[in-house]
Amino acid sequence: MKCIIIDDEPLALNVIKSYCEDIGTLEIMGTYTNAVEAMQVMQSQEVDLVFSDIEMPQINGIDFIKALDKKPLFIFTTAYPQYALEGFELNAVDYLVKPIPFSRFLKAVNRAKEMLQLKNNAKPFHNMNVSPAFGTTSTEKKTYMFVKSEYDNVKIEFQEIKYVQGLKDYLKIHTTRSNKPILTLMSFKEMQTHLPEEDFFRVHKSFIVNIGRIDSIQRSKIVIDDIRIPIGESYKSDFYGRIGL
Repeated sequence: MKCIIIDDEPLALNVIKSYCEDIGTLEIMGTYTNAVEAMQVMQSQEVDLVFSDIEMPQINGIDFIKALDKKPLFIFTTAYPQYALEGFELNAVDYLVKPIPFSRFLKAVNRAKEMLQLKNNAKPFHNMNVSPAFGTTSTEKKTYMFVKSEYDNVKIEFQEIKYVQGLKDYLKIHTTRSNKPILTLMSFKEMQTHLPEEDFFRVHKSFIVNIGRIDSIQRSKIVIDDIRIPIGESYKSDFYGRIGL
């Protein structure tokens, strides 16, 4: 896994560098004392993981990540715990507060490896999109899709999907086949391109529901199999109009 390290404190930078070298499976592409220099390098090099301090001159770590068009996996390493919420809202792999124990650092790196593996396993599926089954024509209505989950391409019938829940970079697809959701690396935008618009509706920034699976609507909540799903304020008007309320 190719990584870079950014920290304006040489001692802290060397600690992270030594941790990476001790692990042995991380290829350090460079170490930088400011994010501007790192950003220039990242435009010409492929990087899987970024270790970044937050409080730095010129541009802080959070603004640095926000400015990237193509975001790699990233782990914040900082002495300031008050930035943790904002860091996780950016989908950080982890947020490590200095001084960082090696065991805690190793746990964060292992999590990054798992996320990268899932991301890489999903790439062939993205190239496939969700092509029609053999023997079907473009005018025929599809009734299923395939999603990449761990090492398998899982076939899911649209009618068995109850709702889809967002979880950082992943989606949890809740179905009638099992109490255990199907976990896949996919964006809401991509998922919506596959689901039939007449049957599914996004009701919250973190939820898409199968309208046919709705049991009831209680105030600002949708009930599906005793699960209460919130209806976001910005989605209410369109959703109520769609179902005729």
